[in-house]
Amino acid sequence: MAKASALGRGLGALLSEIEEAYDNELPKKGGVEEIAVSKIRPNPYQPRKHFDSESLAELAESIKTHGLLQPIVVKEDLDGYILIAGERRLRASKLAKNKTIKAIVVSVSDEQMREQALIENIQRDELNVVDLAQAYQELIDIHELTHEQLSQTVHKSRTQITNTLRLLQLSEKGRKALVEGKITAGHAKVIIGLEPNEQTMMIDSIIGQKLSVRDVESMVKKIKVPSTAQHHSNEIEELNFSALKKHLSSLGYKCGTKGYKVTIEFEDNGQIESFLDLLS
Repeated sequence: MAKASALGRGLGALLSEIEEAYDNELPKKGGVEEIAVSKIRPNPYQPRKHFDSESLAELAESIKTHGLLQPIVVKEDLDGYILIAGERRLRASKLAKNKTIKAIVVSVSDEQMREQALIENIQRDELNVVDLAQAYQELIDIHELTHEQLSQTVHKSRTQITNTLRLLQLSEKGRKALVEGKITAGHAKVIIGLEPNEQTMMIDSIIGQKLSVRDVESMVKKIKVPSTAQHHSNEIEELNFSALKKHLSSLGYKCGTKGYKVTIEFEDNGQIESFLDLLS
């Protein structure tokens, strides 16, 4: 609980508007500076892996017309700067062909830099659902939080956090399809728990046949039942009938086996009666 409390105290400003975060949580080295874009490296702890190209293009046009209204946050490094917050603004500025960008230089530890990147993206809803799940998991791992503690820290419901984290059980193909909008979170929820090859088959079917969530639910039920039956079938096929066949043959009965079945051939009624006497 101590770790969770420490995290909560340090996030008061980080969860608010970035300007307040500058004043309350991130120690400044100076005011707003103009820094060469070429000298800024990405944040190695950035949880966001996917950026919408259309959205970036719109932001780039806005920057061309109105300038950058909100500076980015960077940390000074040996041969330049490391981005702390504002990757969309930096990427859009590059698209706008800007050589420099407004930035605030701060002094933070690597741990603070990591938390800032995670929390900024979570609170601003800038992450797709898969990146969000990975960000949640990273915060849980860093601070050894329960889902309930994380819920209180980032102000999201525990159910939302738990359901989002379950998406990490998707195969790599499933995560990619979800991020690209080829399947919905509803589809993803249904196929979680299937084997990777089964997930692949279902994803291809969803995309190719435009299946609804209800369609997928029905198909998944059919996949799970036969797989259980096949498992039992495999066990039965391993039954050893050799001793039984040998004994019946010694008594004069013709028999054969197939799978879990034994077939006995009778020559006449007398042989049937003798067989019944044998059983009794």
